[in-house]
Amino acid sequence: MTSGRSTRAPGVVVVTGVSRFLGAHVAARLVADPRVGRVVGLDPSDPVDELVPLLTGVERVRADPGSVGSIIADLHADAVVHLALATAPDKQNGGRAAMKEQNVIGTMQLLAACQRAPGLRKLVVRSSTAAYGASFRDPAVFTEDTEPRAVPRGGFARDILDIEGYVRGFRRRRPDVTATVLRFAPFIGSIAETTLTRYFAQPVVPTVLGRDPRLQFVHFDDALEVLHRSVVGEHPGTFNVAGPGVLALSQAIRRAGRIAVPVLEPGLSGAAGVARLLGFGRYSLDQVDLFVHGRVVDITRLTNEYGFTPRSTAAAFDDFIAGHPDRTVLGPTQLALAEQAILDGIRQVRATVRERS
Repeated sequence: MTSGRSTRAPGVVVVTGVSRFLGAHVAARLVADPRVGRVVGLDPSDPVDELVPLLTGVERVRADPGSVGSIIADLHADAVVHLALATAPDKQNGGRAAMKEQNVIGTMQLLAACQRAPGLRKLVVRSSTAAYGASFRDPAVFTEDTEPRAVPRGGFARDILDIEGYVRGFRRRRPDVTATVLRFAPFIGSIAETTLTRYFAQPVVPTVLGRDPRLQFVHFDDALEVLHRSVVGEHPGTFNVAGPGVLALSQAIRRAGRIAVPVLEPGLSGAAGVARLLGFGRYSLDQVDLFVHGRVVDITRLTNEYGFTPRSTAAAFDDFIAGHPDRTVLGPTQLALAEQAILDGIRQVRATVRERS
């Protein structure tokens, strides 16, 4: 049962980014709620095959946030849920420039369309705790009112700051619309598939020498619950969404049954190369800074407003482990390749330092 202020459930909900994991699951959950009339998914791309069954009952429109124009007004949308954010650049699809175009310009144009929709009553925007950055100047715990102590290095974090700035402007122009911004900690869980889950799924996990940052996660199912409640309830404001408690990086690696390989901080790019060689993806500066400094947020405002507390960070991480039972370490050939790649990365860093000195 949804807690919070009573409100009439929206008749038409528009969800952006339904071709992706998060958007598809949110749209499916809303379709299953008899209080919601119609769910319309906006996305320029078709979903992958495994997500198609989730979208049964979702009216799909091929459009990105930047080209919605009058679609939202024509649909007489009561609520818009904006989830179409890229968290890392994709070199095959335009790299950082395309990522910023989608995140920043796309959000700006979507909000312009929302502003012109006279019947809109609710806006829910996916944000991230990356908005706080990650540096040695950080407080022990961030609240929603804490300003970043340094400009984030990562592109995604900078995009988030721009997006939230646009939402603040929208709130001033449309005070009649309930605007909810959800700053999610990194998703984790048995079915979540992210850069972070791939990081912890590696048999050999690179860490920064001398650092053991404190981390927080939010279980994917709990993220869905908060998003759902934001749509069918009345929750204006900005909220941190994370599991209570923390895990040190070393604890998380041990729980996952993996092997930690400490490297020099500049050499983490070499360790990321190992991940690419072994098929585990890539890291952005947002992830690198998180692995160096960590980040912990306060969720008091969330629990008070929603009457809901996500499961703990440790419990969410344990569910991730249960969903990834393969604990096989690297074989001799892969281990030799991994060790050599890490050593090469460290040697390159040392060579660069000598040249500059």
